[in-house]
Amino acid sequence: MATTHVFAGLALVAPVAYLAPELSGPLAVGAIAGGIAPDLDLPFSHRRTFHFPVAGVAPALGAVALAALSPSAVTASLAAFVAAAWLHAASDALGGGPEMDPWQNRTERAVYDHVRGRWIRPRRWIRYDGAPEDAVLATTLAVPALLVFDGWVSAAILGGLAVSLVYALLRRRLIHWTAEWEWLE
Repeated sequence: MATTHVFAGLALVAPVAYLAPELSGPLAVGAIAGGIAPDLDLPFSHRRTFHFPVAGVAPALGAVALAALSPSAVTASLAAFVAAAWLHAASDALGGGPEMDPWQNRTERAVYDHVRGRWIRPRRWIRYDGAPEDAVLATTLAVPALLVFDGWVSAAILGGLAVSLVYALLRRRLIHWTAEWEWLE
């Protein structure tokens, strides 16, 4: 789920936000945007166009190094964005494929590796987005962020958790309700 990726990004930056609370806002903005950004390729070639599970490591490390050497709101937000986007892309290999009904296991394509020029196979540890284990993971990843962030970030996390749980309850039914919307596939 997109919310799981957002919560993973927030959990990633939560220790830094705890140690440097003056950067918590920029870190949260960067982590939330970075957790969502790779999925902006849905209208294109999903999990290929904006997903960089291997090639994204170097930019993420570079952005984190820059933020460590020159901490500011801008560098912290940039580092959070790039690191969360990389984490999103890399973790997509742990789930199912990008198709609308990934529980059918019809593809061996999880996320594209631009470095090797091939698809990484799905590990299916999280069987599909919105699976019960995805809801549990999302909830677990939200906890560190809820302990560190407050204000609008906490409200966004609680709202995201509500969306996640409802989506997980309805996920497998959604494919039947949207079957006539072939343009989604």
